[in-house]
Amino acid sequence: MTATPALNAALSLRRGEGARVGGDRIALMEALGELGSIRAAAAQLGLSYKAAWDAVQALNNLFDAPLVAAQAGGRQGGTAVLTPRGRAVVAAFHRVEAELAGALERLERGLGGAPDTDVGTLFWSLGMRTSARNALRGTVASVTDGAVNAEVTLQVARGVEIVAVVTRASVADLGLAPGKPAIALIKSSFIVLAKGEGLMTSARNQIAGRVISREDGAVNSEITLEIADGKTLTATITRESAEHLKLELGEAITALIKAPHVILAVE
Repeated sequence: MTATPALNAALSLRRGEGARVGGDRIALMEALGELGSIRAAAAQLGLSYKAAWDAVQALNNLFDAPLVAAQAGGRQGGTAVLTPRGRAVVAAFHRVEAELAGALERLERGLGGAPDTDVGTLFWSLGMRTSARNALRGTVASVTDGAVNAEVTLQVARGVEIVAVVTRASVADLGLAPGKPAIALIKSSFIVLAKGEGLMTSARNQIAGRVISREDGAVNSEITLEIADGKTLTATITRESAEHLKLELGEAITALIKAPHVILAVE
C-alpha cells in the first residue's frame, strides 16, 4: 500500500504589519549571502539575472528597511550583501518554518486521515500578487478630504512621499488614516522621466532619483531609479526617449507620476 504523503505547506512570513516573504525569496537571499553576487545566485537557483534583480528590488521596496545591499553590475551581475535586517528575516523565517513543520505533524496525527476534514480551510496563502511593476510599502502621512475624492499622502522612505487620489469610499473601505500602513502600486508605463531642475509640470508626484539600471529592448527601455536607500522605481519608456535623455547609470533623473495613476492597497 502506498503511504499517504505527509502534509506540507508553503510558508509566507511577515513581521508585524510589514511585508510578506516566502521560501523562494528566502532561498534567493541565502544564495546572495553565500555567493555575494546576484548573477551567481540567480544561476544557482535557475533564475534569470533580471528575475533575481527584480526580486531584490521588490524585497527592499516592501520592507521598512533594506534586506539586501545590492549594486548593479551589468554583465558582471553586480554584488549583493545581506543587511543585518536581511539576516534576521532569514533566521526568523526558518524558526517559524520549523515550528510550522511540527504543527503540521501534530495536526496530521490528530486528523488520523479523516476523509471529511477540510485541511484547506485551516491554512491560506498570505502572498500578495499584482501586475503593477512597482509596489512600495509605506505609511499614510495624511488624508485630505474632497467632495468626491480624497488625496492620500504615503511616506515610502525618509523624505520620499507618494500622493494618490482615490475616492472617499475607497479611503473608508481601506481604512486609510495617518499612521496606517499601505502599499502604492504604480504601473511602469505610468511613469514619465524628465531631466533638469525647476521642472514645471502638472504631475502631482515629482520624485528625484538616479539611474541604477537600464535594459533596452527593440522598442522600449526599462529604466530603474534609486529614489532612497533600498527603494526603487521602474519606468518603461521608448528606447528613443531613453537615448534622447542620455540615460546612463548614475544619471540624475526625476520620475513624474500623476496622483490618479497611483493605486493604494492594504494588507
